[in-house]
Amino acid sequence: MSNIASLPPADPSDMVALHNVFREALDAAPGFIGSVGLGEEGRAEIVAAYYFNVLELLRSHHDGEDLLLTPRLLERCPEHAVEIQRIAGQHEEVHAALVEAASLVAPWRGDPTAERGGDLLGALASLQSGLVLHVGEEEEVVLPLVAEHINVAEWGELPAHGLGHFQGDKVWLILGLIQEQMTPEQVELMEAHMPPPVVEFWRNDGRATFVEFIGRLRV
Repeated sequence: MSNIASLPPADPSDMVALHNVFREALDAAPGFIGSVGLGEEGRAEIVAAYYFNVLELLRSHHDGEDLLLTPRLLERCPEHAVEIQRIAGQHEEVHAALVEAASLVAPWRGDPTAERGGDLLGALASLQSGLVLHVGEEEEVVLPLVAEHINVAEWGELPAHGLGHFQGDKVWLILGLIQEQMTPEQVELMEAHMPPPVVEFWRNDGRATFVEFIGRLRV
């Protein structure tokens, strides 16, 4: 038996924590975007930075699933192929809504009018309607298969890919948002698998920067 095959199975519960970052961000959109008055560019900058980075995290997360997770599940549990492909196929619709929402963040950031805010809110609501259904089905159908057919090393490739291909400008925001949704045990495991320079940055500077930013966002 190979070393990979002999590794323990994955614990996919941390993906629920990640999904909850997206659920919370989309639930909060009316309040956050609605809190920005005309001419409040500073407030718009904070809210826009939050959504820019969360949407970019969603993009890199789904890319990782398409590359690293779905093909393995299709190969290892072909009896569930129809359901796996159907749920993975939802990424296409979600991605279209994601691209539309992401395209509206910068215009609103630069000119936070009620009209632009309404356009962004509509796009985020459209994304939410598809994404909430998708992640719910993924948690119900796909994650139990992960626990049976994916090992811990393979599972660890997903967050590594997500952060490695993340093109946002505030990785500390992403780390903080994810850790907020995790148990202390999950946080400890997460940090144990992060590269030492990233852990050092997070503990010395990143966490404090996150706390300061999120305090300003959630006033």
